[in-house]
Amino acid sequence: MNAKITGLSARLLTVPLPRPWGADVPENHFIATTVTTDDGGVGSGFSWTPTIGPQAVLALLEHDIAPFVAGLPARAEEVWDALWARLHEAGGGGLTTIAMAGVDLALWDLAGRQAGCSVPDLLGRRRETVPVYGSGVNLHYSLEELVEQTQRWVDEGRRAVKVKVGKPDLREDAERIAAVRKVIGPDRALMIDANQRWDLPTTLRALDRLGEYGLHWLEEPLRADDLSAYRRLRRSTSVPIALGENVHTIYRFRDFIEADAVDIIQPNIVRVGGITPFRRIVELARANSIAVAPHLLPELSGQLASTLAETAWVEAVDGATMAELGILAGPAPVSITAAGMTVTGQPGLGLELRPSR
Repeated sequence: MNAKITGLSARLLTVPLPRPWGADVPENHFIATTVTTDDGGVGSGFSWTPTIGPQAVLALLEHDIAPFVAGLPARAEEVWDALWARLHEAGGGGLTTIAMAGVDLALWDLAGRQAGCSVPDLLGRRRETVPVYGSGVNLHYSLEELVEQTQRWVDEGRRAVKVKVGKPDLREDAERIAAVRKVIGPDRALMIDANQRWDLPTTLRALDRLGEYGLHWLEEPLRADDLSAYRRLRRSTSVPIALGENVHTIYRFRDFIEADAVDIIQPNIVRVGGITPFRRIVELARANSIAVAPHLLPELSGQLASTLAETAWVEAVDGATMAELGILAGPAPVSITAAGMTVTGQPGLGLELRPSR
């Protein structure tokens, strides 16, 4: 007999960042979710947003999602498809998929716990360790602070680093990237992220200036919605183009891939709606020879990266892992060392959030 969902509960947990990502991002918001089933099963998940809409996500979970999923079979893919169709009137992605992730993660956690193994092992883990790159929201750092941060990543054994660009004066970006390259040397990968700050002419000028520093990828220089501009950009540069943290559906990832507008996709597992859609997006990328580098949330991204057929870089932002934010009720389900990120094998996802304070 297949278990059925008997309840879904959600609560908001807001945690300050050790160092704000800027004046407008002093904290992150996690919405902890719990699914219960008629055979006594319990699964834990979460939704997440660094700035916009945590109360809206909570409201969707409590008022629209919880009543709808009650009585459904506790099978993640079946619930996800039914829920996406139900919520599509409110938007096919964005707040709706962020809220859906809370249910999907809880159901995958439940499946792992009931199978007595971790979710990566349930899905089929392919590697023990996945590579991690040092990352920071550091555009507001002084040059000295940026160099110090980069040196720490090198000392920690990181083989790749990513820094922010988009200063008002391109000469300042060039000075900062030159300093970072000097610290990391010629053999480490260097990624840069403009966080949608540029238009196409500015991006092309920036690449003329910054391309000499051997860029592993340029991330999200343009508005994430601007497919046409990304297609023109990719035709105009040999620097690999990465995007995806602000792309929310498999259809939109398909659009970018089919338009030859991207080299590396970076789905955020929560923003796309959870593990179920993430796996579908990964298969789309694999079928089109597009690399995958999951965005943020390394305790979650690292677990899923260990199941991928192709090796994927995992992003670890300074001070922003769930462990560093102190929001986990138990030990983290991954371990980060100089060698990379290793899954510890806790049952389920191992990501139950601590009680609210």
